[in-house]
Amino acid sequence: MRGTFLILPIMFSALLLTGCASSSFSPAAVEEQIITVPQWGGTPAVDSLAKKHTITYITLHHAGIPFPKEKDIIQYMRNLQKWSRAEKKWVDVPYHYVIDLEGRIYEGRNIAYAGDTNTEYDPTGHALIEVVGNFEEVEPNGAQLQAVIRTMAMLAAKHNVPVDSIRAHRDYSTRTVCPGKNLYRYIENGYFKEMVRRSL
Repeated sequence: MRGTFLILPIMFSALLLTGCASSSFSPAAVEEQIITVPQWGGTPAVDSLAKKHTITYITLHHAGIPFPKEKDIIQYMRNLQKWSRAEKKWVDVPYHYVIDLEGRIYEGRNIAYAGDTNTEYDPTGHALIEVVGNFEEVEPNGAQLQAVIRTMAMLAAKHNVPVDSIRAHRDYSTRTVCPGKNLYRYIENGYFKEMVRRSL
């Protein structure tokens, strides 16, 4: 673990120098790549039950459960929607975007509707991004990190969210380690903010 923290500043500098965040970033191009609710076989939330909000924050989460390579992401999304509605009595999937192991971005809850959480913070005003996996146990891969940057940059540009308003679930709650120590360090060391800033 100690070695990981020693390597991080070097890796961070190298990523900045190689220009991982493209100067030709386009929010519309990111949106075109998002796998929509109908494409993964979900159904839209009932508008009359949803709480509308205006996005002022971008907040990172993880699934908090292992996500092996052979796991079916489409079935995961369908199960998540079913569980959210049937078991939790939420209007929909709690997150607005979900990122898989390959860095693909899936639409979750309509961004116009406030998300949900099992902890005490109020996610009204937050654009919620979930990355699949348990990052207390595993490291995020490069495709996931790049997808997080693209999604955050798209949201910041589209909703006029300041880069300094990019945080993680644990920044708002004392009841969770979400998004896990191995993903949270990219919030903590400023990597995501810097890469989003460069994208914009």
